[in-house]
Amino acid sequence: MKILIPTCLSILFLSCQNQQSSGPAGATPAAAQQPAKPKYTINMLDNKNDLSCGMPLTAGIEDTVHYKGKVYGFCSKDCKDDFQKDPEGHLAYK
Repeated sequence: MKILIPTCLSILFLSCQNQQSSGPAGATPAAAQQPAKPKYTINMLDNKNDLSCGMPLTAGIEDTVHYKGKVYGFCSKDCKDDFQKDPEGHLAYK
């Protein structure tokens, strides 16, 4: 009896720890589900202002586009989408 109780407690303890670290069956951690986006700084971009709305990118870079070997930053996905409709037109006013 003296051995049975510690053995049962050990098994219970180990099974609880295993459950916490693995999560639900078949689930993957959120970080593993989506690839991490690279973090760009303003020094890594070829523009200092959003090419669609003109906002300074020092306020925040939400999205980027690689176009003709350069990286352009945008304050929002909407501005990025606007740029992609006519990249040359936006670059003409850079």
